[in-house]
Amino acid sequence: MAGHGSDTHPHGADRLCEAGHALYSRAVSRGRVPRADAAAVPCLLELGLLHPDPDDMDRLVPTSPQEVMTRLLRGVHKEVRASQARVGTAVAAVEWYAGLGGREQGPAKGMAIRVLDGLARIRASMDEATERCTSEVLAVQPGGIRREDELTEGLHRALEMRRRGVRMRDLYTHVARHGQGLRTYMELMGDAAQARTLDEVPERLILFDRTVAFIPANTDRTVALELRHPALINYLVTVFERLWQLAIPLTSPLPETGIDGISLRERSIAALLAEGHQDAVIAERLGISVRTCRAHIARLSETLGAASRTQLGVRIAQAGLDGPPRPRPVPAPGVPEGPAGL
Repeated sequence: MAGHGSDTHPHGADRLCEAGHALYSRAVSRGRVPRADAAAVPCLLELGLLHPDPDDMDRLVPTSPQEVMTRLLRGVHKEVRASQARVGTAVAAVEWYAGLGGREQGPAKGMAIRVLDGLARIRASMDEATERCTSEVLAVQPGGIRREDELTEGLHRALEMRRRGVRMRDLYTHVARHGQGLRTYMELMGDAAQARTLDEVPERLILFDRTVAFIPANTDRTVALELRHPALINYLVTVFERLWQLAIPLTSPLPETGIDGISLRERSIAALLAEGHQDAVIAERLGISVRTCRAHIARLSETLGAASRTQLGVRIAQAGLDGPPRPRPVPAPGVPEGPAGL
């Protein structure tokens, strides 16, 4: 927060340019401003002083002066030996803004739901939550095989959390089992992490210490929501725990379908076909390519003796493949599953 903005606005949040000072003051006084007003002062968005209003994405709301002060002091304390006087400057600046009044921006309003616009802000907020995490991380990781570079990038943070005694539990699709990078990662994490898999999982979710959660807010994941509302957090934890009980430990084999020649993945595809989903939707939900999905459908048709999609639907129902397979029993709480990973 106390660093530089851009070449046009080379300053920190404690010494705003004249245009930034005027717009932020107006935002604190009125509670929000049109997003278009910030086009000439990108420093306010870059410094996190303004962020999208969850109720109206065409408007921006100010970060509360109290939260600004907290961020400023965190950065300033790192530079305290070089510039002790700057601490007083930062406190004086945010106290002036806090005195403006306006719409209530207390902790409950400011922190319950926050829109993080842009990958840089998402990463910064998640890095902060990672550093503050003391006990547990719960995560849902959709898609297929995790790329090794993704796993390597987060390895040092995960190992640091392991050193602090943080425990990690992660849900993946069954497809993720085929990635060697995940297994290597799992071995490095040892008993600090566990992983289980399902046919399909919901959208990405990361929960830290059951107090803060991050979920995507658009399809390309360049906007995220940071959630701190206790009711929302409790709901997400409940959803995770129920999926966890249905999932299969990564160290356990997948169950048999009970029908010769039909794999568990083909059974999952059959159930989704019975629901009326198209190939592309099925592929996305199971974390596989459309080409692989169609190859499985072809094998499924051959095994069941279906000559058309319509006939395949009938055969799927006759074989009892139009519903999910019964889940394999999982160890009771407290029973170790062996090493697993994110």
